[in-house]
Amino acid sequence: MRRPPIRVLDIAGTPEEMGHTHGTAFAEEIQHYTEERVGLVMSGRWSGGPMSRGDVLDLAETMLPAHESHSLTLYAEMCAMASAAGLTPSEAIVVGGFTDFVDVVRAEVGGRHPETVLEDDCTSVIVPDHRADGAGFFAQTWDMHDTATKHVLLLRTKPVDAPAALVFTTTGAMGQIGMSENGVCVGLNNLVAIDGTPGVTWTQVVRHALEQDSAEAARDAVLDADLAGGHNFLLFDAEGDGYNIEAMPTARPVTKLSDAAIAHTNHTLSDQSRAVQGPRADVLQHSSKRRLATAEALLDREGINADDLMALTREPDAICQVAVEPYLVESSGAAIMRPKTKEFWAAWGLPKDNDFQKIDFA
Repeated sequence: MRRPPIRVLDIAGTPEEMGHTHGTAFAEEIQHYTEERVGLVMSGRWSGGPMSRGDVLDLAETMLPAHESHSLTLYAEMCAMASAAGLTPSEAIVVGGFTDFVDVVRAEVGGRHPETVLEDDCTSVIVPDHRADGAGFFAQTWDMHDTATKHVLLLRTKPVDAPAALVFTTTGAMGQIGMSENGVCVGLNNLVAIDGTPGVTWTQVVRHALEQDSAEAARDAVLDADLAGGHNFLLFDAEGDGYNIEAMPTARPVTKLSDAAIAHTNHTLSDQSRAVQGPRADVLQHSSKRRLATAEALLDREGINADDLMALTREPDAICQVAVEPYLVESSGAAIMRPKTKEFWAAWGLPKDNDFQKIDFA
């Protein structure tokens, strides 16, 4: 499907002002997206067994203290967004942190891990400076259930007490991929965790990492967070430093960027994190391994530029995912960042069918 240029929403000021702007601008859409995601949890297709709406939101409510203790300012922004959109804070947890929330549901409820679960989302890469004419890149597709694609949004944030940032996300979510004005880049892939806990969801952790002044400090922000579920975080900065963290609630092995590019998909590569990885259907494991091998092959060269990374996200045989039954996951968009030059490109919808737009901080 051909889509227009990615939507950009400017949010600035206090946390309450930023959340209010977000929630007001997309209130009806956020409500629809929330009902869709609560319904997915209730159905059990992503979460291991059917649940009532009340049980879903009661579990989400137990996660609010972790978000508040993690960051008072980001929690205030989330609550203000929820209020302006007509949601409760518990509903905001589900719509914004869905893929972590279903990890928590499976751990708390103890349901059978269903084959319909498709946490097979995103292909991400870091290209070191020396392989990109002195200024490296972070790039990734953002893959999710296909009904999420219509909710893609770019937030241009300007907080009173933190660096400005460009944040690829969806309506109602704090942030999913981004680059700050300090040149700190944060991206990720989804992982299936069996050790989910009522902690803080990944979208708030992304925003908190973007508040840091270096990839090293962003790494520590991820390592120190009381994580709810499993994600692989990739961090890169304007100094050329980068890290890959297979971040589970109880295991967080770190790999530092060296001479070779880093690529990651949706299966764990470390024994430590693999010990708490949930079961993966053979077809999903094959998809993840095929995307990883394809990305690594495309990155095994010098002189990589932005056009090369756009082509990587559009690669049709493995990386650019098209929704098929029974999983219905697709590449809902993509982002490319060059922290040394503060350049940011984003596409809305399947990268193979849509154009990248260059987004400025101003």
